[in-house]
Amino acid sequence: MQVRDGIQVALLLAIGYILHFITPPLLFGMKPDTLLLMMFIALLLKHDDYKMVLVTGLLGGVLAAITSTFPGGQLPNIIDKAVTASIVYLILRSLPASLSPIVRAEIITIVGTALSGLVFLGSAALIVGLPGSFSALYITVVIPAIAINAIGIAVLQPVVQFSQNLARRPRSVTSKTS
Repeated sequence: MQVRDGIQVALLLAIGYILHFITPPLLFGMKPDTLLLMMFIALLLKHDDYKMVLVTGLLGGVLAAITSTFPGGQLPNIIDKAVTASIVYLILRSLPASLSPIVRAEIITIVGTALSGLVFLGSAALIVGLPGSFSALYITVVIPAIAINAIGIAVLQPVVQFSQNLARRPRSVTSKTS
């Protein structure tokens, strides 16, 4: 794990934290998990290092727990992000390298958001109970979150990819003589 990678993940999660904090709740105090979107971007960038993936998931869970408006949603958020990050890691390793980066990002975001919602609601149901039915919460909160995150990744992934390419490009040294 390099310091540069850790800083990059921390910045992405901080952006996700701010987005998660300002996103309004939809139903029963639950809101779409925009922090998850930034976590997926971090995982797409750092998926070769499982330790970084796990740290990203745990840190994402802690940040989501801080901003959670779901009653008793702190522990389910931590469980959800750690489990989701680990499964996304396995999915990323199994996807063919020939997939375009945007298709890869969309698959991870759609499957990951659906899984995250399932794990969050399941663990919340077991730990603290749900304020509504599982299916009503999944349909009214998780499905819209899948759509929001799918659109978000379609916009953000090319920007992040461009900035990654720009950062990797060798800088030319020019000397000016006056």
